[in-house]
Amino acid sequence: MAGADVSTGAKTWGAITGTFRRGGAAARGQLVKAVGGPARTRIVVLLACVLALASADTATVGASAVELRRSLGINNTDIGLLVSVTSLVAAVFSLPFGVLADRARRTWILGFALVTWGGGMLWSATAASFGDLLLARVFLGAVTAAAGPVVASLTGDWFPASERGRIYGYILTGELLGAGAGFAFTGDIAALSWRAAFLILALPAFVLAWLIIRLPEPRRGGSGVPAPPQPASPAQGVQQDGVQHLVAEKGVKPNPELTARASAPMTIVEALRYVLAVRTNVVLIISGAFGYYFLAGVQTFGTEFVSGQYHINQVVANLLLLVIGAGAVVGVLAAGPASDMLLRRGHLNARVTTAAVAASIATVAFIPALITHSALAALPYVVLAAAALTAQNPPIDAARLDIMPPWLWGRAEGVRTFLRTAAQALAPLLFGAVSDYIFGGGTSGLRWTFVIMLLPLAAAAVFLYRARRLYPTDVATASAATSARAAAATRHRRSPASGDLAKPDY
Repeated sequence: MAGADVSTGAKTWGAITGTFRRGGAAARGQLVKAVGGPARTRIVVLLACVLALASADTATVGASAVELRRSLGINNTDIGLLVSVTSLVAAVFSLPFGVLADRARRTWILGFALVTWGGGMLWSATAASFGDLLLARVFLGAVTAAAGPVVASLTGDWFPASERGRIYGYILTGELLGAGAGFAFTGDIAALSWRAAFLILALPAFVLAWLIIRLPEPRRGGSGVPAPPQPASPAQGVQQDGVQHLVAEKGVKPNPELTARASAPMTIVEALRYVLAVRTNVVLIISGAFGYYFLAGVQTFGTEFVSGQYHINQVVANLLLLVIGAGAVVGVLAAGPASDMLLRRGHLNARVTTAAVAASIATVAFIPALITHSALAALPYVVLAAAALTAQNPPIDAARLDIMPPWLWGRAEGVRTFLRTAAQALAPLLFGAVSDYIFGGGTSGLRWTFVIMLLPLAAAAVFLYRARRLYPTDVATASAATSARAAAATRHRRSPASGDLAKPDY
C-alpha cells in the first residue's frame, strides 16, 4: 500500500514538473519569436537581467526596512539614506562610465561591474553596524553606475531605431521583475534575515558577469545584432528607416549650429555641453527624473505603506505589490510596441506622445488609491497607475537615442543617468524625512508624503507635452550630424592627408 502511495505521488510530481517544463518551453518559444531569434533574445535577456539586479537591490532594502530598523536601531530617514547614498555615488560615477561606454569594450566594462557588484552585496550581508552597511552601499553605488550608459549604448548599436521602443520594453521588464523579486522573494526572506536576502542577491551577479563578458561587442554606429530570421515585408519601409525616415519625408530642418558641433571632433567637456544643448534631451531628462523620483519612493516605502494603509501583514503586502508589479510589466511591454506602431503609421511624435499620455494617467490614477483604506478598492487604481508609470520609459529611452548621434550615446546616457540617479537618490531620503518630521511618521505620514510627491509626477507629464514641439528638429539634427560624419569618413579614407575630422570620437 505504501509503495502504491509513493508511486502515485511520484506520478503526480512528474506531471506537475512536466507541465512547468512545457509551459517554460512555450514561454521561451514565444519570447524568441517576439524578439526576433535566439541571438537577439539572448542579448535582450542578459541586458534585462543587469537592470533586474540593480532594481532588486533597491527594492530589497525597502522590503527589509522593518528588520533593518529592529536589527540596527534606525528609522525611516536612515532607511532612505541607505538607498540614497547608493544612488548619489552612482550619479557621480555615471559620467566617467558614460565616457568609457563610448571608448572601450562595453561588454567587458559591464562584466567587471557585475563582479564587483556581487562583492559589494556580500559585504552588505556581513555588515556589523549601520555605518558598515552604509559604507558597503557607497561601494555598490560606484559599480552600479555602469549599467545605464553601457546598456543604452549597446541597445543603440544592437537594434535598429524602428524597433527600439519594443526592444526597450523587453529590457526594462527586467527592471520591474527585479523590483518584484526584491519585494516578494528576497523581501520575504528579509522578514527572517536581511543578511540572507543580500547574500542571495549577490550570487547571480557572478554568473551574469561571465555571460555578459562572452557576448560579442557590436559594431559602433550600426545594428550589430543578427537580423530577425524573417525578412521584412515591403510595407515595413518606415519601420526599417524609423523616425529618421519620417523627419526627412516631412521636411523637418536640422539645427545647423548643433549639426556642425556634433559632426566635429569633441573633447569630453564639449561632448557634455552638446548633450545638454539638445533641448529635447534636457526635457526628457527632467521628466524621467521626476518619474524615477516617485518610483524610488514607492520601491523604498511601498511595502510599509501598503501594510499600514490597507491593514494587511508584510507577506500579503508583498504579494499585493507583486500583482501591482504585474500591471507595471504590462505597461512597459505595451508602450514600446504601441509607440513603434504609431511611428510606422506616420506619427512623428509617437514616442513622446505615448509617454506624455501615460504620465498623465499615472498621476490621476494614484489619487484614489491613496485615499481609500480598502486594498480591494485600491487595487485597480494602483495597477493602472503602475502600468502608466512604467509605460513612459520604453518610448522615452528610444527617443533619447533618436536625438543623439551614435558616438555620443554613452556620454548622453551618462549625463541622463547622473541627473536621474540624483533624483532617485534624493527620493528615499526626502520621502523618509518628510514622513517622519513633517507628517509625524507612521502610515499616516507616508500617505500624506505620497500625496505631496504626486506633484513632481504631474510635472513630468507637463514636460513631456513640451517635448513634442522640440523632438522633430533634434531628430533631424542627429540624423544630419550622422550623415556629415559618414561623408567625412569617406573623404578621409580617400585622402589620408585630409586631417583627422573623420576619426571616430569613441
